[in-house]
Amino acid sequence: MKLNTLTSFIVTTYICFNSVAQASAPQPVFTPAQEARIGEIAAEYLVSHPEVLVAVSQKLQAQQEARQQLQFAVRVMDNQVALLNDTDTPAFGPENASVAVIEFFDYQCVHCSSVAPELEKMMKTHPDVRYIFKEWPIFADRWENSRAAAERGLSVWKQKGAEAYVTYHNAIYATGKNEGNLTKEDIDLAAAKAGWRDSGKESFTSALEKNDALAKALSLTGTPGIIIMPVTGATPKNITVIPGAVPAERLEAAINKASVSP
Repeated sequence: MKLNTLTSFIVTTYICFNSVAQASAPQPVFTPAQEARIGEIAAEYLVSHPEVLVAVSQKLQAQQEARQQLQFAVRVMDNQVALLNDTDTPAFGPENASVAVIEFFDYQCVHCSSVAPELEKMMKTHPDVRYIFKEWPIFADRWENSRAAAERGLSVWKQKGAEAYVTYHNAIYATGKNEGNLTKEDIDLAAAKAGWRDSGKESFTSALEKNDALAKALSLTGTPGIIIMPVTGATPKNITVIPGAVPAERLEAAINKASVSP
């Protein structure tokens, strides 16, 4: 029996068995011996053709990812103003950009460190996109410089603007220090490269709390959390949410998807 024919036989038998069983539950459709034999045939087939299990697993994973993306997209659409138009959030790129890349990150997150150079590439190859940086120091309870670096970044943004902020941001990641290894001296040096000067006591608690609340509203569970979406006309079809580090190619594909009119 050919592979496709046998697959159809097994699936058809299973469907018929379930349908009839549900329609007349009290009446057995097959004898115990027949049921056992059907199970043996299915098991023998799957053992002989493990590629079927692989294909099914891949399809189930794709379906699960599609459902997750849809859920993320709905939450993104519910929070577009906070994502795109928060004046406390550093942003770089044209204000009239049609596509936005939004990253929730922690300077001490090792995965954020790996995605930082990929985003830097995107900023060079896609200067027409708006890049929005959501400081989210989720490791602050473990490493104090997680929050210190985030607060200094917001101070640089407030004092010196977008280009200085990007200089600071990239300089922090260029140290290669994460998971508690970032020092106060590293933060000071990166800020100095951006032209920052200490202007006394500042509080960024409100801005960081807003970012934390927004990340939770989006159901992000860790960093990095990257959202790529059109600035107007966002739909589940053109929004991509990436909960984790990805290569530049994945970012490129998401930007292209967001650029297509719905």
